[in-house]
This record gives sequence, C-alpha cells and structure tokens, in this order.
Amino acid sequence: MKIRNRGLLTGLILAAVALAATATIDPNLYLNDIKFLASPELRGRGTGSPELEKAAAYLERNYRQLGIKPAGKSYLQPFPVTTDAALGKANRFQFTENGHATTLHFPGEFVPFNFSETGPLSGAVVFAGYGITAPEYSYDDYAGLDVKGKIVLVMRHEPQESDPKSVFEGKTLTQHAQFAAKATNAKLHGASGVILVADRANHPGEADQLEKFGVTAGPTNARIPFVQVTEARVEKWFSDAGKNLEKIEGDIDKDLKPQSFAFPDTIHVDANLDVQRAVKTVHNVAAMLPGQTDEYVIIGAHYDHLGLGGQYSLAPSQTGTIHPGADDNASGTAGVMELARFFAKQPRQKRGILFLNFAGEEQGLLGSAYYADHPLLPLAKAVTMINLDMIGRMRDNKLYVGGSASGSNLKATLEKVIPTSGLKVDYSGGPSEGSSDHTSFTAHQVPALFFFSGLHGDYHKPSDTWDKIDAPAAARLLALVAEVAQSLRDTPERPAFVKMAAPAPHGGDTGSANNPGPVSGYGPYFGSVPDFAEGITGVKFADVREGSPAAKAGLKAGDIMTEFDGKPIQNLYDFTYALRAKKPGDEVKVKVTRDGKPLEVTAVLSRRE
Repeated sequence: MKIRNRGLLTGLILAAVALAATATIDPNLYLNDIKFLASPELRGRGTGSPELEKAAAYLERNYRQLGIKPAGKSYLQPFPVTTDAALGKANRFQFTENGHATTLHFPGEFVPFNFSETGPLSGAVVFAGYGITAPEYSYDDYAGLDVKGKIVLVMRHEPQESDPKSVFEGKTLTQHAQFAAKATNAKLHGASGVILVADRANHPGEADQLEKFGVTAGPTNARIPFVQVTEARVEKWFSDAGKNLEKIEGDIDKDLKPQSFAFPDTIHVDANLDVQRAVKTVHNVAAMLPGQTDEYVIIGAHYDHLGLGGQYSLAPSQTGTIHPGADDNASGTAGVMELARFFAKQPRQKRGILFLNFAGEEQGLLGSAYYADHPLLPLAKAVTMINLDMIGRMRDNKLYVGGSASGSNLKATLEKVIPTSGLKVDYSGGPSEGSSDHTSFTAHQVPALFFFSGLHGDYHKPSDTWDKIDAPAAARLLALVAEVAQSLRDTPERPAFVKMAAPAPHGGDTGSANNPGPVSGYGPYFGSVPDFAEGITGVKFADVREGSPAAKAGLKAGDIMTEFDGKPIQNLYDFTYALRAKKPGDEVKVKVTRDGKPLEVTAVLSRRE
C-alpha cells in the first residue's frame, strides 16, 4: 500500500515511534544506570575527581557496545577545569598590638575563605561595620571611610536581621549578607584585604565558630584576600580604640547609622593566606549516530555532581559526605543512555543524533560551554539541542519543558506528541529554566528544549539517592522525548532559531541584578548572557539579548566587560554586585574589550519585570 499524503505518513511514523518508544524504553535498564552513577563507588562524581573519570569510562563503554561511534577521534573531549580550592601549608596570621606580637592558631582561630586570593595580607586595619553598601536601603558602612590600601574588618550578616520591620527585610537575609558580596564591596572600595568576625551580640549563645572551609558560595577567586578570625582574638582591638563591639552592633540596629572607624596605628596585621587551586583535565563524552544528511539533533545531559559537597551543597554541615546526585543528574545521564539504546535499534533517519554528556555543569556549565565553543561537529548543522536535567522524580505526571520559544516550530512539534503521552506539561521550564546546559547552545543560536521533572527537598543533598527515582514515570518522559527527537530528525523544516528578546524571562538572565543566586523581585536589567569559560579576567558575553540595554548600547557576544559604572569587573560576582547598586533608568559607562581592543559604550538600564 502506497501512502501519497506526506502529512499522513509523518503522523503514522510518529505514532509508530510513540508505540515503539513506550515499548522499548526500559525502566529497569534506566534505573541500573542510575544505581551505578549514584553508587558509593562513584563518590558523587565531583568534577576533577577520579570517580568522574570512572563515570566517563562507563558511558564510553556503553556507547561502544551499542555500536555508536565517537563524534570525534575519541569519545572523550578533554578540557581544563579549576577544581575546588584546598588549604595550603603556608597559612599564618600574626598581628602586632602596642608592640606585642600575637600569632593565631590555624585553623582553629583563623581560616581563609575558599574564594580568597592567595598571598600576603599585611597592613593597618579599618572597621567597616557589616561591610555593606546598600543604596536601596540608604545604608553604607563605607560612607566617609578611607580604606584604600588597608585591611577592612567586617561582621557577618547585616543590620536588624532579627527585626521583622527592618528595611533589610528582617529575618530573611538579603544578598548584601553574602560573604562574596562583602568581598566584592571591599575590593571596589580599594581595600587590600578583608577580615570577617561573627556578630555575636546579635546571636547570643552561639559559639564563635568559623565557617567550614570549602562550603561558601563565591567566585573561583575573588581577587582579594579574605579571612575569618574568631571574634575573641580581636576584641582587644576595639577596646584599644575606645570601642565596644557589642555596643556597636546595638547602635547600628537602633538607627541604621554606620559606626565605622580606623583602628589605632599600633595595630598591624602580618598574615599570609594559602589557598591552592589545581587545574585538572576532565572530559565531555560525545557519541554520534549518523543520519542520511549532515544535520543532527543533540540529546545531552551533565553527568557530574557535587562529590562530597562543598560550596554548592544545600546541606553544608554534611560536606565530606557523599552527595550521590541520583536525580541531579544521574537521571538525565541515564536518560541519554536509554535513548541511545532506543535509537541505535532504529533504521537510519534523515538526521543523525549526537549524544553528549557534560562534565563541570555544577561549577558553572563548564562542559557544555566548552563544547559549544569547541564543537566536534558544526553547530550550524545542529537543528535542536535537547537537555535532560533532573528527570527522575516526576510528580503527578507533571513535566516542565523549557525553550519551546527558542525555535520557530518547536511548540508545534511538542503539541503534536504531548496529548498521547499522558503527561501534564508546563512550558515555563520550572525554576531551573535558565540554569542548565541548554543555555550554552542557545547562546550560540541553536534552538534548545529543556526537560525537567521539578525540584525537591533532596536537591544538592546527600539524600538525593537512587531509591527515590520513579523509573516507570521517567520511562514515560523518555518516550515523549524520543517522539520529539524523532520528529526533529524527520520533519523537512528545521526549527529556525528565535533570539530571546528583552525583557528577560523570570529565571535565566545572569545579566540582571538578581544573579548569581535566587531570582526574586524587580531590579535593573542589563541583558547580557555570561560565557562561563575559565581563565578570563572580566565577564565574557556568550550572548546579548535582543532589545536589551546591552544590545542597544552596541555590545555583542564575545565582548569581555572589564569595567561597569567606573568599577573594575574581574568576575561575574563583581558585575552582579555593581549592577545591583543601580536603578532602572540609570545611565552607565561600560568598558569592554572586543577582539583585544578597548571599547567604551553607554547603556541605559531598564526594569527587569
């Protein structure tokens, strides 16, 4: 029987694929992959760890057994990564007070932060309250204070943190309380280093305990020495200055007027901070199932996780405990492998499939960003990227799908296959819409879909274990993905990339004042999308959103921002902090380098809705 109607033929093919996918996606094989990837043997698959390389070898072995060839000369694409910081052996902290030298015990009485600059910390000391400059709250610990070339001593947290009527939002700490924000603010004011002490008067009964090294979120290197010291060891500094720290905390809380001052010249710090950062080689894993043409669909997922915890753990007290990462993202990795098994059995289609597994996602999309900058196959031939991240714990058949607007016919493709899937689809992409590997591809104008089953209480904790995975539900989800991928392989018209326009959607724009960190509320909007490649001083733009202030100022992908509103920008945290201090409608000077040459533009910030 010959079928002349191509639309009917396509419909029959999709229906056949749906039946085949449902029958062939094996929840048991899927769960077995997760059990291995999330096993104690793989110790959380931390980037740069031997266990991550075991996971890469496992993926390579599976692709080889399926007869799917490597995308390049090898299945493994190497790239360098700066791994988590470690304490070196040359940490020391000494201070002189009225001619008497005191040496602090390491690490009981002092310890640097994991994002501290390595090197000497020496000089006079200035007390800068909480180390906060917050124009939106009419509060500035640095007002009238000269700290250039000096060490600032600042307190944890922020004023009035226990007051529900506080302008600082009370009870819920603002981003000004973040340690990385205090480091950036000190650096922008010209300080040579930062000493942090506890605000114990606001926390009666709590031990004067230092933050555990390695658990604090921040840049790889804040480019300023930053050390914690127990409050008891610096209390006499205050009495030498005729001050009392407990009274200072109470006075600030009373009227929100800063109580900053310079310590006497008789107090001098002579310290050295030693934070070691190793550069290791890790690997993306890439396998190619060819089609009849050189066009292809990408199906990808990151296979790394947090190892033993650290700064991205949401259970920081359990750092040192295996974070198995069963849902995040053994579930997506196993999904890619199961789809590879499925499609390896299908006859050759019009377009091929590139299966990609990324390392370094948890440290900032490093693997996908590296691949997108160094593709093994021409990205111009990629019709769509499908990203699977946390797909193992679907509840009530609800599935989040992001990116449907990134390609001209992606929404229509999804709407053809979703009704028969039995799944309830939310096109918002969920709370992780803009924080996974698909963004590395949309930044290179490749349409991308993001499949995500939702956040849960075990996210980034040791309790994200394989036994909580709903494998049958994940199999239904993967059957839907198989249908979508098959349609993208066969449909004559490939999706045309649709550039995201301003204002930015809630959740994915790091060029807003609300990132890094949770997105909330309204604020100034700039419109750049960062490139997370390492080894760059400044902020490199992977893309600039159409119609945004950055685009209107003439900025474009590839530019590296080095200065914003007169403030030097060395990393994304610096930019975020500087942007947060502005208001919609403000006009700012922005300096970038483009092709190695300096360029200055003026941008007018808009409102982030």
